[in-house]
Amino acid sequence: MLKINNLKKFYGSHLALQIGNVEFGEGVYWIKGHNGSGKSTLLKCLAGILSFDGEISYEGFSLKRAPEKYLRCINYSATEPVYPDFLFGTHLLDLFFKCKGENSIHIDPMIECFGMQDYINNQPISQYSSGMLKKLSLLLAFVGNPRLILLDEPFITLDLEASAFLSEWICRFKEKHCTIIMTSHLDSLPFPSEEIELQKGILTN
Repeated sequence: MLKINNLKKFYGSHLALQIGNVEFGEGVYWIKGHNGSGKSTLLKCLAGILSFDGEISYEGFSLKRAPEKYLRCINYSATEPVYPDFLFGTHLLDLFFKCKGENSIHIDPMIECFGMQDYINNQPISQYSSGMLKKLSLLLAFVGNPRLILLDEPFITLDLEASAFLSEWICRFKEKHCTIIMTSHLDSLPFPSEEIELQKGILTN
């Protein structure tokens, strides 16, 4: 169970995000909201990337008081991922495998279905297109059997075939009793999800 209690995020004196008390159980959640409503800010707070006021915890592990235990449960994919240009995709995968105590057995099918074999080992990230970067970010989000997966606009820059495969992969992890929280500007998603709206930075069911 992911719990958010009295979350506030300020940029200077500007209150960008305010959420009271919200809980996310197992399942797929779709966060909707207009531009500037705080969707990406929320996911970055949940991923431990941005500082915030309030409390976030998962399965009793507080992000502030027990960050190592909290972050071991969580993987995140950014809207527009940025990685060091000189690395190869396989370097990032190896790092994630070591951090998450995982090997490539569970991720190899995703590499194949995303059609990443030709460039993940042979091209530096500086040569990746936006679609390649997005696939790499999504691939890393599923490494290590995470319990909570955060996906910010996961379907942008993906072709139809890759989008269909990602939908299938999300459903697989839902069946593993994961909590998957995503943002999307799409009018509909290709699988059942609980819609949660962000209006003026305030999360409402």
